[in-house]
Parts: sequence; structure tokens; C-alpha cells
Amino acid sequence: MAKGPQKRRQEDFGTEFEEKVLYINRCSKVVKGGRKFSFSALILVGDGQGHVGYGFAKANEVSDAIRKGSEAARKNIFEIEMEGTSIPHEARVVWDGAEVLLKPAPAGTGVVAGSKVRSVLELAGIKDVIAKNLGSTSPINQVKATFRALLQMKNRQKYFAERGRG
Repeated sequence: MAKGPQKRRQEDFGTEFEEKVLYINRCSKVVKGGRKFSFSALILVGDGQGHVGYGFAKANEVSDAIRKGSEAARKNIFEIEMEGTSIPHEARVVWDGAEVLLKPAPAGTGVVAGSKVRSVLELAGIKDVIAKNLGSTSPINQVKATFRALLQMKNRQKYFAERGRG
């Protein structure tokens, strides 16, 4: 059976996590007395050292949605494989309608990406990468596609050691 990426909690790491509210959406429902509003929040947490997570939550108040999303993000942290300040190799991932392309870049390039993908990469601690969003503009799908691309990354030395080479 193939091992999937391991979700871990914030307490498992000895570092301080930064939190970022990426997107807040207001939904309305028409009821007898008028409109009832609810809110959803997409939250990112990361320590800038290869650990990043996201949480999505809904509530009737903005502050409650942010709090719930933050708690979900802190329980949903992944470790990202990096090579120096960039990523080990190119990745192209489709999640629902969102398609994200990530390419490694030489040192000093910086993060060249759209707003949602840029936030994920910066909180993960990746300094040099080129990214392109090729599909949907939905923030949650962009974030999920970016996470899937980052979780596909493999370190060359570890990969060869697993296969018994080099």
C-alpha cells in the first residue's frame, strides 16, 4: 500500500506558526423574515520552514468562521520537500477546475505566482519558484491544487535511496 502524505498537528513542531486569512466568502439564504447571511473562511498556517497547512470552515459570524478555520488548519499541517530555497522538480496538478503549474527557479528569482498560490508558497518557506494558475479562480481549489503539487515533491537523494541506487 502506498503511503500518503502525513497530516500532523501544530504541537508536533517546535516552531512558531504564522496565520493568514486567505479568503472570506459571504453566502445568503432567503428566509421568511429576509436574508440570512453565513460566512466561510479559508485560513493558511505556516512556519516558513517547510511546514504549511490550510483550514476551511463555515459559521454564521466572520470571527467564528476564522477561529474554526484556524483550528482546522493547525490540525492539518503537511511537511513540504524542498531543495535549497526552491522545489526539487516541476509539477503540474489539476484539482477540480483549478490547474497549477510549479517550476523550480534559480536563487534570487523570488516567488513569481498569483495571490493564493503565492501565499501558500511563502508560508511554506519556498523562496524561489515560478507558478502559474491555468484554470479556475476559486481560492479553495487553487489552494488544494497547490498543496497536491507540493506534496508530490520528492527529494532526489531520498528517492534514489528508496530504489537502492546511488
